[in-house]
Amino acid sequence: MTSSGTAGWLDERDQHAWQVFFEMQDLFWRRMAQSLSREAGLSEPDFVVLTVLSEAPGGRLRAYELSAVAQMEKTRLHHHLNRMVQRGLLTRPADVDGRVAVFEITATGRAAFGRAAPIRAAHVRRWLLDRLDDDQVVALEEISQAVLAGLRT
Repeated sequence: MTSSGTAGWLDERDQHAWQVFFEMQDLFWRRMAQSLSREAGLSEPDFVVLTVLSEAPGGRLRAYELSAVAQMEKTRLHHHLNRMVQRGLLTRPADVDGRVAVFEITATGRAAFGRAAPIRAAHVRRWLLDRLDDDQVVALEEISQAVLAGLRT
């Protein structure tokens, strides 16, 4: 861990590291979103929801379970899920007790995810992993784990 710099400020090295990291991840995610939309017709939230539902038992989850991974505010998520229903990517099966919103991936949603997943993998490889050697990939994972551990506490 680094603790250089004056309290409350980043020193030059830390500021540069932060700026490069910020620009890299901002450009990476913008390019990922633009390419996914252009090549697969899905938005980032679409892809996240379809990924989670494609891995869920029976392809269905409650809306609150989706909110845990979609990183969207509750109302915004519900609007987005309903738009995905209108597009035929999801369905809303009959609620078990009438109070719980359940969403299920459709065959159309599975097909869209099936087309998008290899595109996403190719983008990750091309714009991230292929630019790093094996040691850097290991370091990236270790750095990410360390930062995540601090953020999750």
